[in-house]
Amino acid sequence: MKRVHALALAAALSAASALGGPAAQAQDKHNVFLSMSYIGNDWQAEAANMIKAMAGSQTLRDKVDLKVQVAGPSAQRQIQQINAMVQAGADAIVVYPISPTALNQVVKNACAKGVTVIAYDAEITEPCAYNVTIDQSEAGRVTAEWLVEELGGKGDIVMVTGVPGTSVDTARTNAARKVFDEAGINVVGTAVGMWSQAVARNELSKLLATRNWDEIDGLWMQVGCYTANAMQLEAGRTAEYLLPCAGEGSNGGRIQMLPTGTEAEGSSGAYAPQGARRISYASPPYSGAYALKLAVDILEGAEVEKHTTLPLPIVTNETVKLCEEGTWEEMKAGCNAFKPSLVQNPGWFASIFSEETPEVGLQAALVGEPEN
Repeated sequence: MKRVHALALAAALSAASALGGPAAQAQDKHNVFLSMSYIGNDWQAEAANMIKAMAGSQTLRDKVDLKVQVAGPSAQRQIQQINAMVQAGADAIVVYPISPTALNQVVKNACAKGVTVIAYDAEITEPCAYNVTIDQSEAGRVTAEWLVEELGGKGDIVMVTGVPGTSVDTARTNAARKVFDEAGINVVGTAVGMWSQAVARNELSKLLATRNWDEIDGLWMQVGCYTANAMQLEAGRTAEYLLPCAGEGSNGGRIQMLPTGTEAEGSSGAYAPQGARRISYASPPYSGAYALKLAVDILEGAEVEKHTTLPLPIVTNETVKLCEEGTWEEMKAGCNAFKPSLVQNPGWFASIFSEETPEVGLQAALVGEPEN
């Protein structure tokens, strides 16, 4: 009886395949898993939105069955999840790794079983893995050099770092510290910011319990320049005396960078002031969506570089440009900050444009909807 059922099922699947029915379509799709680590910040949520949007785009919707899992800031849990993904028949795993080395053995095992593993933003050092990142050391170096120049080569600064243990945080922080050490800049306070505006505020409050803003000359923050400016205003400092801040590409921070008097609907209140002295950089949130696209290319036999280095988005007071509507054409023309009426969350990251990922734009980053 069991054999009869099996033969009947096989016949049904064969017929569905011949007709191009649902069973055939399901079989044709690649089984792809997304393994996320720490998600307690705006960047991770936005990157996840763009990955889901890419999976739902016309380019990939008929090719990918995407499943999402979150490990949190635990390497051991992420290892267990990746093992389970392999056992569940993963064709590819797109991963934000909590550590560059802790996952190496489980990734090596996955590769040995024919699974494509591709990391985005943070790196995996296992040679069989693919990586899609910016040059994080360059990000740390360029922003630190800007701050040194702003301070005339001297002064006391505060550093707010990212998620400990990730390759992103380590590379940025080490590169920045080297610049500050060589320039003779004094780092008078350091805090772990977890790439979160809320955590940055909390940690800055702790540092300011033992000193005040007048004792600090500048800020280097992986995330938090927007919040630091708001805190200074709350403390009674006026716009022209805000400290120079080298930091992340949050939209709120970039609105603050616009020339004084720029007409940006909603730019008063929490987004004020304009004209803040800033350099703004970002790991682009589209990196995960691009990693998914590359994973499918690999599965379909394309040659892909083991390490894809994305352009580093750097925006200064001289190059910040307001997006009026947030269209693809407008972003391609160079706008890099969005009206608060378009993006209400000031912690949202604005570096979402890439010619490599036309499937994902503003709505993808905001709510996970593809462009096509």
